[in-house]
Amino acid sequence: MLAQIVENSLGSMSISQFLQEVASTAVFIDLFIGTFIPLILVVMLTRFFGENRSWKEGFELFPFAIFAGLSFTIPAFLVATLLGPEFPSIIGGLVGMAIVVPAAKRGFLLPDKPWNFSETPSVIAQPVTGNKKMPLWLAWLPYLLVAVFLVLTRLDILPLKGWLRKVKVGWASILGTEISTFFEPLYLPGSIFILVVVLTILLYKMNASLVRKTFSQSAKTMGGSIIALGTAVPMVRIFINSGVNLADLGSMPMELAAMVSEVIGGNWPLAAPIIGALGSFISGSATFSNMMFSLFQFSVADSIGANTEAVLALQVLGANSGNMICVLNVVAAASVVNLGGKEGTIIRMTLIPMLFYALLAGIIGFLLLM
Repeated sequence: MLAQIVENSLGSMSISQFLQEVASTAVFIDLFIGTFIPLILVVMLTRFFGENRSWKEGFELFPFAIFAGLSFTIPAFLVATLLGPEFPSIIGGLVGMAIVVPAAKRGFLLPDKPWNFSETPSVIAQPVTGNKKMPLWLAWLPYLLVAVFLVLTRLDILPLKGWLRKVKVGWASILGTEISTFFEPLYLPGSIFILVVVLTILLYKMNASLVRKTFSQSAKTMGGSIIALGTAVPMVRIFINSGVNLADLGSMPMELAAMVSEVIGGNWPLAAPIIGALGSFISGSATFSNMMFSLFQFSVADSIGANTEAVLALQVLGANSGNMICVLNVVAAASVVNLGGKEGTIIRMTLIPMLFYALLAGIIGFLLLM
């Protein structure tokens, strides 16, 4: 069920069309931000971890770094515009990697003299266990299947999309209220992942023991996210539908939006990405941040007369940037690379690209909405 303010604003536009506009706007803005992220990372690497502590050494990789950034952002923008909001990160990442890795192997746009750390740690090769080595194409096949199935189920020219959307599950008049909710289980991206998981078990000829071990490891990895989202979804639904009450009070997003619009007004695009980033930092999830604050951002945009698609795009970009510094992600990454106890240092370092991303998104959004 859509919030009343959203339903009134959409008019004849469907929610799927609106979300595609939001995704397209977000990735368009990202063309001017995400393209520079590889360069920022390289410059930080040479400045803070190189022998000479040099900014200049990082900028020597400027052509290749920009090429690497564009290899992701351009395909992601085309996918968001032509296919839908589910695909940009997945397909953009796959296409970008397929372009950048071969280019790097051929030395395309790379400087003549390679850069390295002053002291390169010795790496002891571990013996490969198992009877045979998996070919590279087979290892990548599940990711390719996800991308292909997502595209096939979203194309309007194919009947598959219509068939999947016929199946609906929902709850009307929840607890005697006017609130209802429905979803299309077969059309959800998550259903594609489940299908690919089943196909992967068959393709890799996994036995029961290996399947149990894989599911156990995956469950442990996702445990924190499952708990966070499992508790967040009910909270978000209460937050969104808080306007349904016997006291005729406005919903929480509407009341917050009214207050913020009076204080900040037309300068809100500068603050919108920061809200998204804070949501991810506190909750540990860009998804939670978007769920919690999208209606709030929409309400503020509507109150100040700003383009709602652009403001929601800034929320999405801000939530993405906040993922860089959220404690949950940092702790997980630190444990993988044996840097436990260094989480504070990691967060301080990643604040640099995070602030660049969020602040530049706000500036671009403000200029677009002037």
